[in-house]
Amino acid sequence: MLSKRWRWLPKIRWQSWVKPWQQVDLLLFCLTIGISMFGGLMILSTELRQPVADWFWHWTVAGIGIVIALFLARTRYEHLIQWHWVTYALTNFSLIAVMIIGTSAKGAQRWITIGDFNVQPSEFAKIGMIITLAAVLHKRTAANINDVFRTLGITALPWALVFLQPDLATSLVFGAIVLGMMYWANANPAWLILLISPIISAILFSINWPLSQPIEIFNILSFGILGILWVIAMGILGYLTLPWRYFILNGIGASAINLLGGELGVFAWNNILRDYQKDRLTVFLKPGYDILGVGYHQHQSRIAIGGGEVWGWGLFKGPMTQLNFVPEQHTDFIFSVVGEEFGFVGCLVVLLVFCLICFRLLRIAETAKDNFGSLLAIGVLSMIVFQLVVNIGMTVGLAPVAGIPLPWMSYGRSAMLTNFIALGLVESVANFRPSKRKYY
Repeated sequence: MLSKRWRWLPKIRWQSWVKPWQQVDLLLFCLTIGISMFGGLMILSTELRQPVADWFWHWTVAGIGIVIALFLARTRYEHLIQWHWVTYALTNFSLIAVMIIGTSAKGAQRWITIGDFNVQPSEFAKIGMIITLAAVLHKRTAANINDVFRTLGITALPWALVFLQPDLATSLVFGAIVLGMMYWANANPAWLILLISPIISAILFSINWPLSQPIEIFNILSFGILGILWVIAMGILGYLTLPWRYFILNGIGASAINLLGGELGVFAWNNILRDYQKDRLTVFLKPGYDILGVGYHQHQSRIAIGGGEVWGWGLFKGPMTQLNFVPEQHTDFIFSVVGEEFGFVGCLVVLLVFCLICFRLLRIAETAKDNFGSLLAIGVLSMIVFQLVVNIGMTVGLAPVAGIPLPWMSYGRSAMLTNFIALGLVESVANFRPSKRKYY
């Protein structure tokens, strides 16, 4: 009991402080904050022998991102619908600006320098595209083939601007986002397969293996046969699923586009792809190729993860990590630190956390009050899943090396802010669901 002299003070209820966020997905918030803190610890482990402040900046930017996410979570996401074309215009403007006044590094012009910081507009462009596509698809779904092409047309300009930087990795993330959102917007899955089929044809017909042994000729022939079979299969799929009047021409057209994709793949390999991009693909297709040169990163990463065995060496005790044998370990190869210092068990725990994050994103998409909110959540889910699969895949040799960060764990200030902005938008969708009940 309070004494009489203090009874006049107003009672401060803690519920009034949390009321603006009463329906947010608390588990999703805690998981992302926890994985961000753990990522900073892993970055610190890579810097013990050459002290830098990347781990500190990682946690600092994460703190700023949390504040932004909390602000967005209490702001109604529906207001973004009326501003989606403005968002689209700003996205393209930023991508054009980086081509004019951007800073070049490692053969690419992707950053705009503001004071002592480098801002990467292509990271924030992911959010811009998610908002734009969600606003477009919530009005007219992708159930009609014309709406599919309309969606692709909207995506084409920012995708091309990112690709020309050049930033092939981020352009692939754009592709994952648009495919995931169109699938959620009722696009025929067969159409989505046909959309990506020319890329697969380009890969199958343009493989350029270094011929050091005669047996590799048979590998090339086998991929050529696979390419032909793929073209035939896509022709059949086009014949069965495309809605245009002349069904035979649908099949012939699908096969012709895939043959053209194969020819364009050969042309791109010889004239467009840069040497480092071709090297990365070659290393992926031929494990063990040039492990002292272009294959060094991935080879060292696999050694570090394998050396962790079941339980790992322990925090700050991984020999590959502490002796800096894995290049770019604090950014693209941060998962190799987990594998070496916490072993197979640590890797499983990290994967479990990411699976829970993805499950919560999917659950929010399913329980959103409208199509716009549901599509926002699916766009973020598509972005996270693709980056997760490619980043972890490349550290263990199951995907080619690409400059795709591990969400919330890899060092990268623009990427970290992008991920927390995405989290804030999804939490806004969760926060403004109509029912007061808990969603599990």
